[in-house]
Amino acid sequence: MTRFADKIALVTGGAGAIGQAAVRRFLDDGARGVAILDQDGARASALAAELGDRAFAVSADVTDPAAVDVALAAVVEHFGRIDILFNNAGISGTPAPIPELALEEWDRVLRINLRGIFIVQQAVVRIMIAQKQGGAIVNMGSSMAGWDVLSGGSPYTASKHAVVGLTKVAALDCAGYGIRVNAVCPGVIQTTLGVPAADLAAFEASTKRFSDRIPLRRIGQPEDVAAVVAFLASDDARHVTGSELLIDGGQTLMSWANAPDADAYPRYI
Repeated sequence: MTRFADKIALVTGGAGAIGQAAVRRFLDDGARGVAILDQDGARASALAAELGDRAFAVSADVTDPAAVDVALAAVVEHFGRIDILFNNAGISGTPAPIPELALEEWDRVLRINLRGIFIVQQAVVRIMIAQKQGGAIVNMGSSMAGWDVLSGGSPYTASKHAVVGLTKVAALDCAGYGIRVNAVCPGVIQTTLGVPAADLAAFEASTKRFSDRIPLRRIGQPEDVAAVVAFLASDDARHVTGSELLIDGGQTLMSWANAPDADAYPRYI
């Protein structure tokens, strides 16, 4: 495919599972170049080396505006411009119920998942405005936390709800410049990154349990998210802005009322 011909994409958290899938999708769809921004510079560089000359690695802490500015300046110097941003960097945090949650953990999750999204988005918007050719931004939005509640996940859920609100305001603020801003909201996505080899069997059993409760009977893959990101970043979505697209296989349709006694939902014959 060539729908991103002559386009330059930037992916934050680009060395992670979903980030890598998006990087590869942009390249497969013909992007002239993709910048891989990740706090883990070694992993970003290894991925860029694997993918070849059209990939370029930069390292930055997305919560540090000065570091982000330096990284984006390097991208513009290397490729000449930025046309697409997949604002993907984020963390899930350490779950804890409200009475036990440390304020430091609340601040850490909000700092990365909300402040980081805003800092990168703002910096890229300024670059796109200066380029005077519009652009497309896709934020990592509320995931299933926007439609459901996650016990012990108050900072994560709050940060993701906030990103959706930020996305809608940014879409309105940036429309006059021809810049579209949307969010993707994944459900459970399967990745073994960070899972010790000794725990792989338990991990696979856990994902099977999830799949039994998802109407489409499968766990989402990083490539499923990358496909939706690519759609929103492309001209196929030229009239889409301020949206939040759910990617969960029907997961959030499941409720106790629909299957109060079932081990799986829905009850397929």
